[in-house]
Amino acid sequence: MNTPQDDAAFTHLDRTQGNPSELSRHSPATVTARAPGKVNLSLRVGGLDESGYHPLINVFQAVSAWEEIVASARRDDNIVLTVQGPGARFVPLNETNLVAKAARALQKHTGTHFGASIHINKGVPVAGGMAGGSADAAATLVALNALWRLDLSETDLMTIGATLGADVPFSLFGGTAVGYGRGDELVRITDAGTYHWVFALRAKGLSTPAVFSRFDELTPQGAALNECDNERLYAALAAGDATSLGKLLHNDLQIPALDMAPDLRQTIETAHDCGALGVLVSGSGPTIAVLARDAEHAVTVRNELLNAQVCQDALVAQGSVPGAHLV
Repeated sequence: MNTPQDDAAFTHLDRTQGNPSELSRHSPATVTARAPGKVNLSLRVGGLDESGYHPLINVFQAVSAWEEIVASARRDDNIVLTVQGPGARFVPLNETNLVAKAARALQKHTGTHFGASIHINKGVPVAGGMAGGSADAAATLVALNALWRLDLSETDLMTIGATLGADVPFSLFGGTAVGYGRGDELVRITDAGTYHWVFALRAKGLSTPAVFSRFDELTPQGAALNECDNERLYAALAAGDATSLGKLLHNDLQIPALDMAPDLRQTIETAHDCGALGVLVSGSGPTIAVLARDAEHAVTVRNELLNAQVCQDALVAQGSVPGAHLV
């Protein structure tokens, strides 16, 4: 695992349209925002619809693995990105980065020509199925809304976020929620517990489109989506019952992910041997999410996974936590 100091990359994204504008002297010079990673407690995937999307019933929980965005004012309308932290060398620093897309979306939505220097501190695994890029986008929307004094509402930011990716609205929303459609139509779920997670990281990521394609190959007709399938899971969350929750974790993408990365089976088996309450592939993978009994057990599970050499690294986090916010 590279240190944040060693694993850093920098780029410069230019915006040349429009006249440079100066921020009001009343605006903050620098704003910091954080957004959480997520784990999918239940991910049910339907077959491809006529628009080429898979309808989902997606139960999210925000966890305390944070992406941090530090946005500083500029006197021109450029967007300048830097990134630091584990996996930073894998983060694209061009217009494909969701941070750059989020900044552009705000500029387009509001007509502003303000610029910003934006530093990304990575805390969520890259390409690990935990929505690190979506968390970056959500934190960027919150940070630039404050930095540029746009006064956009939470609803405005959610609407813009939905254009950037299906997981971005939940990164803004936080807590525990169920998402419908593409996963961006969110309804908050009553969640009475604190849940202790271990996330076992794989050295090589999995492509989300590739995992969905493999799902289509293995399940040509898709699956019938039924909200009733999650009723016991919702009841466990409402009761704060981690033991029951662990037995009810579900992911329709787990089979295709394991088919593409069979080594993950050993990680899952080892986690079960450690007494985990539940284990599943997080989202499209390849991160393995392990539900522990308590904070002490989570540390023990992490150490045993590392000692067994069934993952590259592992991190401990808690859920649920708030969505994107200023710090």
